[in-house]
Amino acid sequence: MGYIEPAPIKDEGNPFEAMMSRFHIASQILGLDDELYNVLKSPAKQVIVSLPITMDDGSIRVFDGYRVIHSNILGPSKGGIRFDPGVSIDEVKALAAWMTWKCAVVDIPYGGAKGGVQCNPREMSSGEMERLMRAYTLAMTEIFGPDRDIPAPDMGTGPREMAWLMDEFSRSRGMTINSVVTGKPLVLGGSLGRTEATGRGVMVSALAAMEKLKINPYRATCAVQGFGNVGSFAALLMAERGVKIVAISDISGAYYNENGIAIEKAIDYRNGNNGSLEGFSGAELIEGNELLELEVDVLIPAAMEDVITSRNAESIKARLIVEGANGPTSAKADTIINNKGIMVAPDILANAGGVTVSYFEWVQNRLGYKWTGERVNRRSDRIMKDAFDHVYSTSQEYDISMRIAAYVVAIDKVAKTYKYRGGF
Repeated sequence: MGYIEPAPIKDEGNPFEAMMSRFHIASQILGLDDELYNVLKSPAKQVIVSLPITMDDGSIRVFDGYRVIHSNILGPSKGGIRFDPGVSIDEVKALAAWMTWKCAVVDIPYGGAKGGVQCNPREMSSGEMERLMRAYTLAMTEIFGPDRDIPAPDMGTGPREMAWLMDEFSRSRGMTINSVVTGKPLVLGGSLGRTEATGRGVMVSALAAMEKLKINPYRATCAVQGFGNVGSFAALLMAERGVKIVAISDISGAYYNENGIAIEKAIDYRNGNNGSLEGFSGAELIEGNELLELEVDVLIPAAMEDVITSRNAESIKARLIVEGANGPTSAKADTIINNKGIMVAPDILANAGGVTVSYFEWVQNRLGYKWTGERVNRRSDRIMKDAFDHVYSTSQEYDISMRIAAYVVAIDKVAKTYKYRGGF
C-alpha cells in the first residue's frame, strides 16, 4: 500500500493538527472503523484548573494548569508536566496523544497523558515554584495515582519538582507513595539511568537506522540541534560509538567544527557556564538554521517542535533524521522529507527511551527493589532495538514511511486492546 493523502492541515504550527494528520493516514492503512477512530482520537479526560499562588512580594497571581488524559486503555496514563509560558490546552492534548502512541510503540502497559502550567519558571524563585507545584498537585490529587495517572518531568520541571509532587500527594494520602511519579531524585526512589535515558534511546535508534542504511558509525558525521538533557547525552553516546559530532546548538547559537566537537568538553563548559554554550571555543559560531541544513549523515533535532517545516525541508541534506524532540518535523514537511528519500526515526519511537526507564522506575518502586544501572541500560536498549525493528518491518510491509509505520504499530496495539476489552 502506498501513500495516502493526509487530513488537511489548516495551521502548520498546531501540534494537535500535526498529530491528527499522521493518525488519520495510519488509521486508513489499518482500516479502522469510525467508532474506533473517534474513540482513539478523543482524549478520555481534560482537566483545567486555576491556581492562585502567593508570590514572594506578597501579591497573588493566578496560573492556569492543565492535565489531559488521552487514553487509559493499556494501563494507567503516563506523561510529563510542563512549566512554560507557551503551554496551551491544544499543545497538552497533542502531547498526551503522542504519549499514548509512544508507550504503545515500545510495548509498555501505559496510556498517554500530559500536564502543564502556563508560567515562566525562569522568572520564578524556588519558593514560588514549590508553591505552584504543590498547588497543582493538590488540584490533581483525584487524577494522579500509581494505578491511575503517573506524572513525570518535562520542560521547566525536573527531579526537584517531582520530589515536591510526591511529597504533596503522599501527605494527601497519609503515607509515602513514591510510585505516583517518575523522574524523582535517586534518594526518593528515582531510577539509575533515568537522566540519560532519552538521549540513550535516541542513540540506540540512530545506530539501528544507520545499520539499515549501511552507514558506518566510524565514518559518519552528525549534527545535534538542542544541547539540553536529550541532545547532550545523545551526542555524547553517539561520539562514544565512533560518530563524529560536527555541530551542536543551544539557545546561545549553533557551533560547528568539521573535525568534530569534543562533546565531553562542551558538556563541562555548558555546566560551568550557567547551562549555556555561549562563548564555547571548541567550534565556530554559525546560524542556528544553518545547522539543520549541513551536509551530515545524521541530523538529531532535540530542541523544540516544528523546526523542520515546509519552508526548510527542501534544504536538508542529512541521510537520516533521528527525532530527539517531540514533533520537530511538521506534517507538511513529512511529504518533502519522504520524497527526498531521507529516513526518519520518528519522535514516538526515537525518544521513547525516557518513558521506558520511567516505567522501570515505577516497576522498581512497586517492587520495593532497586536495579543496577547496567540492568536498566541493558533492558532499555533491548526494548528500543525491538521497537525499532518492529516499526522498520511494518514500514517495509506497507511501503510507508517510518513515522506512519510507528503510528500503525501503536494504533493497532491500542485498537486491538480496546476490542479485546469489549469497548466501553
